[in-house]
Amino acid sequence: MGVEIKFTDKEFPVSPIFIDFLYRHRNNLEFDTTWHDQLSEEMVAMGDTMRETATAHAGEVLQDPDGQRVIYRSYQLLTAFLTGVPDQLRNLHERYKFICIVGVPRHGGSYLTKQLFLALGMEADKVPNVIAHDGFPDASPFDFAQGYNAYTNMMQNMSEFLAMVEEYFANSRLFNNLIIVPKKATKAAYHGAFFNRALGPNTEYIVTLRHPVTACISTYEKSTGLPEGEKFKVRGNIEEWVRRDNVYTGVLEDQVLNQDYFDAYLHYWEHYHYNLVLTGLRQNHNWQLVAYNKVRMEAMAQGFFTRFKSKGKAEEFKVFDKRDRHPQWFKKAGPAILRVRDVWRTAGLEFPLDEIMEAW
Repeated sequence: MGVEIKFTDKEFPVSPIFIDFLYRHRNNLEFDTTWHDQLSEEMVAMGDTMRETATAHAGEVLQDPDGQRVIYRSYQLLTAFLTGVPDQLRNLHERYKFICIVGVPRHGGSYLTKQLFLALGMEADKVPNVIAHDGFPDASPFDFAQGYNAYTNMMQNMSEFLAMVEEYFANSRLFNNLIIVPKKATKAAYHGAFFNRALGPNTEYIVTLRHPVTACISTYEKSTGLPEGEKFKVRGNIEEWVRRDNVYTGVLEDQVLNQDYFDAYLHYWEHYHYNLVLTGLRQNHNWQLVAYNKVRMEAMAQGFFTRFKSKGKAEEFKVFDKRDRHPQWFKKAGPAILRVRDVWRTAGLEFPLDEIMEAW
C-alpha cells in the first residue's frame, strides 16, 4: 500500500519573525536590538510591532527572489529535520561554528553573548534580537494543542533560524576557516540532543551558573518587584517559563499561582539544571562552566578577545551584592543545590558548588 502525505505552508506557515527579518535585512532597515542591555530591569513587550511589520510586508517579501530563496532554504531544512536527512546540514556545519551561551535567565548570558560579538569585531548593538538572543528558536517542554505541536514548532523555528544565519553571516570573517556565530541559547536545555545535532559537532557551549536566591531576586526586579505577599505571579516571559515548567513537572496550575514566589522559582531553577545534563546536550563535551561573579565573567569575556585576536577589551560586568536579602530563601535553596550537584555527577560533570555558594 502506498501512502502519500503532503504538507503545505498552510500547515507550516512562515513565522512573522522570519518575515520581519527578511523585510528589514532586504531593505537595510534597523532591527530590534535591545537584547544586550544587561542592566535594564524593564520588561520587554511582546513583538506587536514586529507582527504588524510582518503582516504589512509579507507580500513584498514573498514576491522577492531573495526572500523566496531564503524561505525555500528554511523549508528544505525543515524537511530534513522531519524526515531525517542529516546530509542537508553538512554544508552548514562545515561553514559555521556556533558558540552558545546557555543558562537560566539573569545568569550573565547576555553579557557574555555581547562580549563575544564585540570580540569578533561586530557591533553588538546592531545585531538583531532574533539572531543573538534566546527567544528564537523556541524550545520548550512538550505541548500539543489545536494547530500546535511543540516539537514541529521547534524544528521549524530552528530551520528559519539557520536560514537567517546563512543570510546574515554570509560575508563574515573566517576564523580557522569557520564563521563564528554567537547565540544565547537558554532554551537548548529543554531539547539538548536536538540542538546538538541541529547546530553541529563544532558547536561550543558556555554554561552560566548562579545561586538561585540572587537569580530569583534579579528576576522579580526585572518584573517590577516582588508581588504582594511574596506570592508567585506571572508578569513577563521568565515568570511564564517558571509557571509552565512547574506545571510540566506535575505542579497543579492553581498550586503554582498560590505558591510563595521563591518556591516556584526554585522548582524551575532546579529542574532547568537537570535538563541541562539529561536531555542530550552532553553528547557534545565541548562545555565551559562559568559561575556568576565579576572576576570570572570578565575573565571569560576577555578570553574571547584574546582568542579572536581582537584589539578591544571586554566591558565591565556589573554586579550588585544582594546576599543580605531573604535569609529564609537561602535555607530553602541549600537542599535543591545539592540535588543538582548529585545529578550532575551522574552525568560525569562536577557542579561548581563552592563558587555557586558565593551567591553573587
